Amino acid sequence: MNHTSTSSLENGADYNDDLAFAADIDTETYITLAVPLDLAGLRLDAALAKLLPDYSRSRLSGWIKDGAVQVNGAVAAPKLKMVGGERIEVAVPVSEEVQAFTAEAMDLDVVFEDDTVLVINKPAGLVVHPAAGNWSGTLLNGLLYHCPALAQVPRAGIVHRLDKDTSGLMVVAKTLVAQTRLVQQLQARTVKRIYRAVADGIVPFDGKIDTLIGRDPHNRLKMAVVKFNGKPAVTHVKVLERYHNHSYIECALETGRTHQIRVHMREARHPLSGDPVYGNPRHACSDEVKTAVKALSRQALHAFRLSFVHPASGETVSFEAPLPADIYHLLSVLRLESGLDSSLRRETDAPLSDDDDGWDEDDYDVDVVYVRE
Repeated sequence: MNHTSTSSLENGADYNDDLAFAADIDTETYITLAVPLDLAGLRLDAALAKLLPDYSRSRLSGWIKDGAVQVNGAVAAPKLKMVGGERIEVAVPVSEEVQAFTAEAMDLDVVFEDDTVLVINKPAGLVVHPAAGNWSGTLLNGLLYHCPALAQVPRAGIVHRLDKDTSGLMVVAKTLVAQTRLVQQLQARTVKRIYRAVADGIVPFDGKIDTLIGRDPHNRLKMAVVKFNGKPAVTHVKVLERYHNHSYIECALETGRTHQIRVHMREARHPLSGDPVYGNPRHACSDEVKTAVKALSRQALHAFRLSFVHPASGETVSFEAPLPADIYHLLSVLRLESGLDSSLRRETDAPLSDDDDGWDEDDYDVDVVYVRE
């Protein structure tokens, strides 16, 4: 164990004062302490709890059990009794939160990149930002490896997120100025985000779902349409094709609430196929379709098209990401079962010009609200 410095705690010292000296070395912080005489008779874990009150007893006990605590140069057990005057050395590991912001090699599907922005086609299964249970292997880690300069931009340039199991397009800012301008566009609702999805049942017509979304009062881990204390959420839904028991739809976000499309389609009684949280696992369909839905292992949702004003050039730019293989396969099974050509109509995936968002206002009734009142 490397040492940085030694400090002593005099008898009668206030153990809430941080008299220990700590320094960052590589991936650990080393703390050196001297045990005061008035702690004689205490077990090592109890003495440490008094000497390092900023750390929980369980965490300190864990460090002792992991061999990160030495007494007079030797690894010690939690029950070791103190006599006073011992030298304690603690190797404090860097927290998971700090380790989360480390670069990790990752294959990123880069759709576009210049000095200002980066557009990524995120695969399903990839967490965007580190959080409890996912401190590594996230898109943020991959971005820091792909572009180390992103370490100087808050959240590594991430300005919006996709759910772990939602695939598709995301824009990342490579400079602080670009991040600020993109966030302003998101706040002004001028970023156009269009998703492709497969929904259970026959969605009857195009329409607008306009509700409040907040935490589900019965399950705080989920979101729900609420009557009070929620945030406004607007999703425009357009039906692309209808099958025996499913619909292929396009959803344009006007707002960007957590799980918005998934919650709205459930509220409309047409949850997304395969959705493990908001879906209906008992939805009636053929065995072939059930197999294809099960093979998804996720909700059938893909961020298909993304348009925004380039932060540097001021020009509107648009990008598209083709449907991933799992959703494409499900649609092929649905089309074949419905007597349609098993391949999708390619005109629905035609490239856009910069001033075309793929929506025809003449056949789209934005006044329709078909969620339950």
